[in-house]
Amino acid sequence: MSIVATASVSDFFEEAVDDAMKARGVSASDGARSYVVALLADLAKPGSPVERTLDRPLTLLLDEALHTPERGERFERLRTLGDGVLYSSGFFADHFEARGVDTSYLIGIGRTAYENAGSMIRTPGRPTEESKLDIFAELSAGFASFVEVIGEVANATIAGGVATSRGLLKLYERWLKTRNEKLADALSSHGFVAPRGGGRVLS
Repeated sequence: MSIVATASVSDFFEEAVDDAMKARGVSASDGARSYVVALLADLAKPGSPVERTLDRPLTLLLDEALHTPERGERFERLRTLGDGVLYSSGFFADHFEARGVDTSYLIGIGRTAYENAGSMIRTPGRPTEESKLDIFAELSAGFASFVEVIGEVANATIAGGVATSRGLLKLYERWLKTRNEKLADALSSHGFVAPRGGGRVLS
């Protein structure tokens, strides 16, 4: 699977998300799946507001979002924060680990952001069937699983994008942290044997 070989970035991420959900055993509604695909496709373009999520403390961003007076802006801040934590936790887990940030803390921030965003567009006392279409409630409840899906997509993206020695080093470093089979296969395709049980990589 290659970004170059697909018709669009959205097509690439649609396939990557489907593969990741199967690999992780995660089920989701079509709405939630499409939302995650759209998020990843949007973040493939430079300049997304989600990119700024890591610039400031997450608790501060959450507090500011929850206390934003204007409803429309409050919703956008909460949604953007949820998106940023979801994406960052999957693609840059090592960044947070290096800073000593606990995964459960990140999941809590993301869940709270999505849950509060969803509550703003929810109709009180609505039918059960309509509640099944609540994407933000689904993203909030299954936040940890969606982080795993995006982490799997990150592995696939890194594995499929090795074109330089620097890219190969990034692939190896990611494999050292995750021991992911897809990354091990990608290393093997470049002449490295990644031991499945850990240990030294042989060339």
